[in-house]
Amino acid sequence: MGLKEEKAPKSLENIMFGGLEERRKCTFPVKSRIRVLLAKELKKPERSGSLPSSSKGRYLFEERDSNSWDKIPKIDGVVAKSSKSPPSHKIVVNGKECINFSSFNFLGLLDNDRVKSAALASLRKYGVGTCGPRGFYGTFDVHLELEERLAKFMRTEEAIIYSYGFATIASAIPAYSKRGDIVFVDEAACFAIQKGLQASRSNIKYFRHNDMSDLERLLKEQELEDQKNPRKARVTRRFIVAEGVYMNTGDICPLPQLVELKYKYKVRIFLEESLSFGVLGEHGRGVTEHFGINIDDIDLISANMENALASIGGFCCGRSFVIDHQRLSGQGYCFSASLPPLLASAAIEGLNIMEETSEIFHTLKEKCQRIHKALQGVEGLKVVGENFSPAFHLQLEESSGCRVTDSKQLQDIVDHCMNRKIALTRARYLEKEEKNLPPPSIRVIVTVEQTDEELDMAASVIKQAATLILN
Repeated sequence: MGLKEEKAPKSLENIMFGGLEERRKCTFPVKSRIRVLLAKELKKPERSGSLPSSSKGRYLFEERDSNSWDKIPKIDGVVAKSSKSPPSHKIVVNGKECINFSSFNFLGLLDNDRVKSAALASLRKYGVGTCGPRGFYGTFDVHLELEERLAKFMRTEEAIIYSYGFATIASAIPAYSKRGDIVFVDEAACFAIQKGLQASRSNIKYFRHNDMSDLERLLKEQELEDQKNPRKARVTRRFIVAEGVYMNTGDICPLPQLVELKYKYKVRIFLEESLSFGVLGEHGRGVTEHFGINIDDIDLISANMENALASIGGFCCGRSFVIDHQRLSGQGYCFSASLPPLLASAAIEGLNIMEETSEIFHTLKEKCQRIHKALQGVEGLKVVGENFSPAFHLQLEESSGCRVTDSKQLQDIVDHCMNRKIALTRARYLEKEEKNLPPPSIRVIVTVEQTDEELDMAASVIKQAATLILN
């Protein structure tokens, strides 16, 4: 082209943002110039206060001596516990094998050979993942199969899967509810729901936990407001958001009354079923099957696949026109890499097992009722949650008035149980972020793998710990 050869510009900015004359000076591809400039940047001597590197600039980080970790400041009152085994029926904590009462592995599928074989076969076929969102190049046939299977299992028209359980309901709520809309939500709603409400920028009205009278009071007040401004009311959407079984309390929602209020006041219901899917109902379909409610009466159902299915991610299901809206408006669906195919295959195999062995749900219910009954009357502790809920709480009967003191007493109980091969954990919260911070508690998780003897032993150890520490 007859261009005069000159030296490359001194900075990357001149190449990327310089004028026409500056770009014409480039006599070799821009990529080559970028590589040269980046190489020079990496070889520059480290600045004061920078991260440690080798003298020749070959490494950005140096390995830290194991003894040097002891010099790092630690948070007072927090004792790290390390686990070197998968969180299945038995778990090794600090070198000690314990019975696991702290992992949400309700149906024991986390260590199931069929599930692991399906995941391994998928790994060999597809690799680890796509690193792309579903709407671009992240959709594989196993994603479509899983959505179809979930819709069929839940008896809905369509389902959509997300690659992160927390993001499922947190993305679904703002996909429908926008600024100016109104959401009526239980004050005990979990943190994922709270984040979804925050992202929606809607008007949030909290009602007392499972108090349908308080909810109806708010609905009546809103009805009167709508009558004053009917033009605004016509474009304002109204939603009720509830959990099937509440994460923070272990209580079941009064779904029949919620459906009654839905039709009476013309609102939509969103139901979060992460703790009830794969648990409640004759076939594990959740709180709708438990109460015998027509699933079409619920506008949207969401649940994660990280509890009963022992996979990763979550799903929403409902009518096709409702679900299709999320494929363009669900932020966790549009802007996140798709679920790794091996985890989708694991979830499909988990569904196969749920459909083939429906008696597993009755077994889980019996085990829940057994330990609930055994823990009644524990001195100094009260059981919070339904007797058929596999996740429930142990709270202090009488608080000291200081959250730190209460938490320490409960942690002492957890440590006492851990030393006797019962693995429990305190319920953890982002205390400054929670809208209504629950009281300190010990969360107990029941699974089908735990034997009657282990359930009785756990109840006995907890009683001993409470008697020793609280009295």
